[in-house]
Amino acid sequence: MNLVDSSCWLEYFADGPNAQVFRKPIEDTQNLLVPTTAVLEVFKRTLQQRDEEAALRAVAHMEQGGIVDPDSPMALSAARIGCELKLPLADSVILATALAHDATLWTQDSRFESMEKVRYLPGRTS
Repeated sequence: MNLVDSSCWLEYFADGPNAQVFRKPIEDTQNLLVPTTAVLEVFKRTLQQRDEEAALRAVAHMEQGGIVDPDSPMALSAARIGCELKLPLADSVILATALAHDATLWTQDSRFESMEKVRYLPGRTS
């Protein structure tokens, strides 16, 4: 399974320098997990930078993967991870989701660079 964080989705939608790398996990929707936190972040950023129509198109694309809503145990795990690694809330939820599903986390966020099961490419952060 793959979990693509917000920075990678934004790179993909903007056809940025790393977009081609993220195309494979994003378009393999049978093996794609999409945390609702990533949906929130991508919708908000796209709404800020473009318009609601573009933001809704982005979300529709994201919803082709398996949407993962955090439940209470995942929320507690995210809180523990956030405290332990000193991560912001959204990053904690995304990492906890990837760990709970034994998924590879695709990211451009350097905070995750040296972690196991992380595919890190330098780029903009979410």
